[in-house]
Amino acid sequence: MKHFLKETDFNRDEVAQVFALARRYKRERGQHEKPLAGQTWAMIFAKSSTRTRVSFEVGIHELGGNPLFLNTNDIQIGRGETISDTAKVLSRFVHGLIVRTFAQTDIEELAAHGGLPVVNALTDFLHPCQIYTDAFTAAERWAGPQGDLLASLKGRKVAFLGDTCFNMANSWILGANLFGMNVSLGGPAGYEPTKEIRELAAKTGGTFHYTADPYEAVAGADIVYTDVWASMGQEGEAAERQRRMMPFQVTKQLFAAAKLDALFMHCLPAHAGEEVTQEVLDDPRCVIFDEAENRLHVQKAILAMLARNRA
Repeated sequence: MKHFLKETDFNRDEVAQVFALARRYKRERGQHEKPLAGQTWAMIFAKSSTRTRVSFEVGIHELGGNPLFLNTNDIQIGRGETISDTAKVLSRFVHGLIVRTFAQTDIEELAAHGGLPVVNALTDFLHPCQIYTDAFTAAERWAGPQGDLLASLKGRKVAFLGDTCFNMANSWILGANLFGMNVSLGGPAGYEPTKEIRELAAKTGGTFHYTADPYEAVAGADIVYTDVWASMGQEGEAAERQRRMMPFQVTKQLFAAAKLDALFMHCLPAHAGEEVTQEVLDDPRCVIFDEAENRLHVQKAILAMLARNRA
C-alpha cells in the first residue's frame, strides 16, 4: 500500500510523474481522466484550513471521487476512540484518507492500521503537499510549458527564514535533496532544525545549511521563503517568537540579497508586517497565489498516483 506521509515517500522518478501529471491536469482541467471515479476519500481535519480543505475537496471531485469531510469533533476519535480502531473502521467504508493534524505519529499510525492510502495534508512536523507544490510552482517558471520540470530545479538554492525547526523548514530539508536543490535555513538560536529531522534527513541523503545570519541564508538564493512565526497551537508563544524572529523578517533589503530574479514564496496565510513586509508581498516576483492555485493540481496528481497503487 502506497502512502504519502513525507516528501521521500516518492522517489525522483515518481516526483517527475507527479509534476508531469500536475502540469497536464492544470492544462486540461475538467477534460482529463477521472481515476477516483466511484471512490470516496475521507478528509480528517484536526486543524482549520482554507487552501488545504478547498483544494482537496475540489480536487477529489474533479478526479471523479466523493470527498467526505470529517472534523475530529464529528467522529469518535474526538471522544477517545483509538487511532488504530478509527483506521480499521474507515478502511471498511472509504478508499483513502487525507489527514491534517498535529502529530506526525498520528498519521503514521493511521497508515499502519488502515488498509487504504493515507495523505499527509499537514502535521507539525511536515507539510509534503505544500513543498511539492512550491517546487512545481518554481519549476513552471523556470522550465516553461514544455521543459523538464524536475531538471529545472537542479542546483537551485532556496532560503527559508524564520522558524527553522517547524514543518515547512523540515519539509524543505527533505524535499530539497529530492528535487536536486540546495536549502539554506536562517533562524534564531533555539529554533534551529531538531535532532529528529537531522536524523531523518541523514537517512535519505538530505543536507542543509543553517545559520543565524539572515543575509548569509539569503545570499544568492533563487527562492526566498518564509512562514508565519506562530502556527496553530503556538499562539501562547506568539509575542516571544515575534521578538526573536524579527531580524529574519523578509524585507525589501533582505530580499535584495537574493538573485535579481529570485522568487518570493509563502505557504499562506501571510501576516504582513510580521514575517514579511507588504512591500515584498506586492513585489512582482512574489508568487504566493500561484502556489495556492497549484495546490489543487499537484494534490490531484498525488491522489492519482496513490489510486494507481492502491491494490
